[in-house]
Amino acid sequence: MTTPAAPGVTPVELHSARSVLGGKASRVQRVGRSLPFGDPRHLEAHQWLVDEAWLLDAQSYEAWLELLTEDIHYLMPVRVTTALGAGFDTSPGMAHFDEDKYSLSRRVARFLTEHAWTEDPPSRLRHHLTNVRTFATEDADHLIVDSATLLFRNRGDVREGSFVSAGREDLLRRTSDGWKLARRTIMVDDSVMRMQNLAIFL
Repeated sequence: MTTPAAPGVTPVELHSARSVLGGKASRVQRVGRSLPFGDPRHLEAHQWLVDEAWLLDAQSYEAWLELLTEDIHYLMPVRVTTALGAGFDTSPGMAHFDEDKYSLSRRVARFLTEHAWTEDPPSRLRHHLTNVRTFATEDADHLIVDSATLLFRNRGDVREGSFVSAGREDLLRRTSDGWKLARRTIMVDDSVMRMQNLAIFL
């Protein structure tokens, strides 16, 4: 069985279905309870997340792109504050990130030009990961991975650092080159982003 969303929370599988760029994304969903922490699949998924976080902290974005499938959907909906029982907690059709492989590659390409003023000099980043839970799917070559992430970002010498707290649902796919990210839905915990810009990845 699939794990139901909490009351008032938009089921995560609906987000890609509502997006034009998510049209090619896999709809594979979790089944059953989370895997034990000692399960080899959980250990592989957890290590994958830690290795990915290292690449993002190092801003090795070209290497990071190699970890993404060709049909990836990378989405961070805009959160809204609603009454209990409203049945939704995101703004339909609005997102901070709504990307496929091509658009992500264009973002990365821009970082390598002289026009990426928001990241020259580059930010200092640290992705903190916790609460990692892994779920099997009906396809043995896919895993659903839930995690919580806290991003600290600082740039320059005067401005105070900023934080972004979020939960993520990732779909990992086993390929001949190892596990790759096939879908990521980022549910940020702020309805109003307090970071100066989002010239980073979560």
